[in-house]
Order: sequence, then C-alpha cells, then structure tokens
Amino acid sequence: MNAFTDTEVANPISSTVDFTRDGVQHGFLKLPHSRDDSAWGAVMIPITVVKHGDGPTALLTGGNHGDEYEGPVALSKLAQRLRADQVSGRVIIVPFMNTPAFHAGTRTSPIDQGNLNRSFPGKPDGTVTQKIADYFRRTLLPMADVVLDIHSGGRTLDFLPFAACHVLPDKAQQARCEAGMRAFAAPYAMRMLELDAQAMYDTAAEAQGKVFVTTELGGGGTATARSVALAERGVHNLLVHAGILKGEVTPDESIMLDMPDGDCFIASEHDGLLEMCRDLGEQVSQGEVIARIHDIRRTGSAPVEYRARRDGLLAARHFPGLVQCGDTLAVIADVLE
Repeated sequence: MNAFTDTEVANPISSTVDFTRDGVQHGFLKLPHSRDDSAWGAVMIPITVVKHGDGPTALLTGGNHGDEYEGPVALSKLAQRLRADQVSGRVIIVPFMNTPAFHAGTRTSPIDQGNLNRSFPGKPDGTVTQKIADYFRRTLLPMADVVLDIHSGGRTLDFLPFAACHVLPDKAQQARCEAGMRAFAAPYAMRMLELDAQAMYDTAAEAQGKVFVTTELGGGGTATARSVALAERGVHNLLVHAGILKGEVTPDESIMLDMPDGDCFIASEHDGLLEMCRDLGEQVSQGEVIARIHDIRRTGSAPVEYRARRDGLLAARHFPGLVQCGDTLAVIADVLE
C-alpha cells in the first residue's frame, strides 16, 4: 500500500461560507465525525467572514482552549456588529476554534483529549483535533496577513493582562509582530518564552511569515467585565493598525515585560495546598518565598517553600488552591525600561 503524503490527503473539513465573496457571512466549518449519538454527524465550528474590496486579511480566533472566555465573548460580539462597509479587506472570525473543548468547558477536546494549541501542524487524516489544526494551517493561515489568537489562563492559571509576541529569527517579522502587540495596547506587553512552542498555532503562523499576536488576559476559568473590554479594545486597535478598519488606535501605556529564560518559571515538585505569598503584579526579589505548599494528608508538618530564582514582576500564578507535582506555580518576568 502506498503511503499518502501530507499534500496528497485532502482535509475533510468543508466551509459553508465563501471566503472570496464581499459582504457578511455567518456559517460553519463542517468536520464529519461519526459517533455513537450521530452516525453521520459532524463537528460544526462557527465562522464569520466580513469582506469588502481588496485589502489585508485578519484571522481572529478565540477558544483555542475551551476554558478561556475573553476571546469567545469579544469575537462573538464583533461577529454580530461588524458591517462590510466598515472593512477594507477581510476579517475571518472563529470565536470557538476548538469547538468540542469549548462546549465541554475544558482545555482539551473531550473527543480525543487533543490540546489544539499543541497539535500543529496537524493531520488531515488524524484525530478530530489534528484535522482542525491541519485545516487552519493549510487553508486559513495562508489567507491571513495578521493573526490574533486570544488566550487567558483558563481554569488553572491567572495572568496579568498582556498581549504578546515571540522572539523570531526573522527580525523584520519580529518587528511587525511587536508593532501589532503594541497596537493591541494591553496594560502589559510580553516578549514571551514558550516552554513547548514546536507544536503551537503560534509557531505555525509565524513559520508562514504572518504577523502573529497572542494574549493572556486573565484566568480562573471565567472572564470579567474588564478582561472582555480589554479584548474588544485590542481587537479594534489591531484591525485599525492593520489598515482594515478606519479610525485611530486607542492608546494605553503598556508596561513591557520579558521572559528571557527558564528561571522565569517555578514548577511544583509536590502535591498539596497552595499558599501564594505574593500577588500578581508585585515585585519579587531573588530568593524570596513566593509560595508554600502544605501537606493535605496530615497536620503538623511544615510546608514546602518555593523561592524566586530571579528579581522581577509576578506575571502569572497557579489558580486553584490545590496543586499537583509538575504544575506551574508562578511566572516571574523582567520589567523592561
């Protein structure tokens, strides 16, 4: 039997919208999925395309992880109100990128336990999550000039609200990404170090030369009025910056942060009850106790202390009160002048 190559296998996802047609279209990315409760069923991923004339294309996504809500809320509202006559170019809106995970309220898909943001480049004949990743990589990303993927910490992390870009080998591309990050105008801006970037959506977009901006706008498995407002303002600003919407970027003073190395991350080596000793946004010093983990199996034993390995700002923290060995407890970032 001859093995198929990636380019010979067609992705089974079909679109009910025409990406080349002017106007506003609301439809679906339809992924056939046969299962116990629907023999000829499908995963239906909502999509909106708003197009008017020639111009750049923005691909806007939320719900890459299903327990993060700022992107889904902000992009659902944008899909409701954006008119074609406001646009010069095209806006592709996918508020619930990993639709199965979003419906379940979980980080990963309940169908195949796939983490979409760790599934790229994907496989057209793979699992449901791999098929979604492949469709974005081979169909949607090539259309885009600017890509915005809105994240927050989900149920297990909480972040200072920041927009982010990555350090890239192509410094001209990095400069374009950083300009988009600054245009988003979140309270903080981060040059982000990813621990496992190889299979990420971010990396797939950047490998195609796109302007890629991502965010972390809060966490705890919910959205707040402030975090949604930041997402809405940031989306508008980025579309203005890209030349797709008319108007002015709504400015804000972003504090520039950097995560230069692995010492930024503090991981738990114990299970137990988390006591955070410093709060988000506070300055910490190297050697300072920032968290303790208490034994939940017995009383009378001293907690384990976790200390900062660098000076900096507490930019992220574990959210639930119970932690497991291997969980990230905190992220400490450098503040850049």
